[in-house]
Amino acid sequence: MRNKVMLTAVAFLVCVSSGVAVWAAASSDKVVALRRLTEPEYRNSIADIFGKDIVVKGMFEPGIRMGGMVAASSTVLSVTPVGFGSFSKMADSIAIQITGEKMREKLVSCAPKSAKAPDYACAADFFSQYGLMLYRRPMTADELKAQVRLANAMTKKTGDFYTGLRYGLAGLLQSPEFLFRKEVAVSAGGKGYSLEPYSRATRLSYLMWGTTPDTELLHAAATGELNTAAGLEKQVDRLLASPRLEAGMRAFFTDFLMLDTFDAVSKDALLYPKWAGAMAPSAREEALRNLVKLALQDNGDMRDLMTTRKTFINRSLAAIYNVDFSFDQEWVPYEFAPNSGRTGILTQVAMLSMFSHPGQSSPTKRGVALNEILLCEPTPTPPNNVDFSAINETNGPMKTVRERLMAHAQDKTCSSCHNAVDPIGLSLEGFDTIGGRRERENGEVIDVSATLQGKTFSGAGGLGEFLHGNPKYPACVARKLYSYANGVNAEEADATAFKVGYEAFKASGYRLRALLKGLVVSPEFFNSSAPIEEVSASHIKTASP
Repeated sequence: MRNKVMLTAVAFLVCVSSGVAVWAAASSDKVVALRRLTEPEYRNSIADIFGKDIVVKGMFEPGIRMGGMVAASSTVLSVTPVGFGSFSKMADSIAIQITGEKMREKLVSCAPKSAKAPDYACAADFFSQYGLMLYRRPMTADELKAQVRLANAMTKKTGDFYTGLRYGLAGLLQSPEFLFRKEVAVSAGGKGYSLEPYSRATRLSYLMWGTTPDTELLHAAATGELNTAAGLEKQVDRLLASPRLEAGMRAFFTDFLMLDTFDAVSKDALLYPKWAGAMAPSAREEALRNLVKLALQDNGDMRDLMTTRKTFINRSLAAIYNVDFSFDQEWVPYEFAPNSGRTGILTQVAMLSMFSHPGQSSPTKRGVALNEILLCEPTPTPPNNVDFSAINETNGPMKTVRERLMAHAQDKTCSSCHNAVDPIGLSLEGFDTIGGRRERENGEVIDVSATLQGKTFSGAGGLGEFLHGNPKYPACVARKLYSYANGVNAEEADATAFKVGYEAFKASGYRLRALLKGLVVSPEFFNSSAPIEEVSASHIKTASP
């Protein structure tokens, strides 16, 4: 369900008498989506526009995971009054830093005729410059005039030109035009709607770099280059070749693997003293380093993520992996021995600890999570009247979780789901709730054999090989990347929308760069749904100084 909001649709680039580039309204353009910026997107955008020295402090409202991806909720979330209050405070804090004496020489490109009086030309230059970057398109003539009027009014009131700029800039920063990625489309000649150039630039940049479009990408939008196949491919190749691709893909991988859920992970410190405060961020970083190395730096087969024994470790992780860490560096590459039982991302601390209980492992939680994340197969919510007593009776005659799950699965209402997810989790029972190796449970040797979809395997290594050869895994990666890029529910995405990208992915030997390029240069990538009706500025309240 799209936001039922109202904003002003805009279209063509023109020049006003002051020489400042602005947009003129065009009724033929339609708003088709509004995507609220995520916290990383907001922070990255501020850093890229104003510099990394700008401090961003405040609360960000969380997203909602839809179809396995938080990005899918960006098109249905608004800003609550509490959230807007936080955005307002952040906006003013950022504006104070930028217009303050310490940074104004670097960040304010013009000097007023008098620091105590309004200066229309200087203010217009300032707001035009930053409006383009914050709004990800040139400001309209009315928008520019409004910000200059506000700045001039505050200058007259306070007797300080830079205080006027502060309030005007704060207005830009708390505007829905910045806080939301507004996607505008034009009629595609009887073929529905297609995104206009600035919306294309924005979608490309936030997908690949996780931030606002840079100057070159905005120029490609202004000149119409992004509307041509050759121009689009040129910009896509440039974005793919940049080291900034790592930041964008880290954001995708974090969403894809649900690494953001680490904030809620807790473990019983008495039972697992190795789990300390630094463990969660270390485990998250290990997973991301592995993904970046395999997918981007080595341009490797994404299926190998299920089977590789190569990883990166630091001192905290070495304690769980029982590895002697005698290195000066914080992080070092490491390869587990063939008999270590470690294989792929499945046996890293992140995936094992996120989907377990505080005091014990959980084959069902692990199976449900990995089915959804890696195979795009969500598990139905269990009925409210399900009896979990057989599973929870850890001190009874059934010593292992396998025995307890088998007893629980005798319930016909539970068997179908458990038969689909438990084999995955049971094959990982050689690892405890924090990802440490183990061979026994309550004195009993742990059975890690499993049968899934007619195939029998044993342990994490067998599971990794099963997933490596399962065509549903790379197809799920393609589906989730499309969902992430377009802000749609992966469960509702039409496979034809990312077919070209998936075919390029498959033909390349499942290289991520090929999937990215195939996805964004396909004709379907910038197609859009019907416009949002009755557009106005009521979706988010704006504050007066």
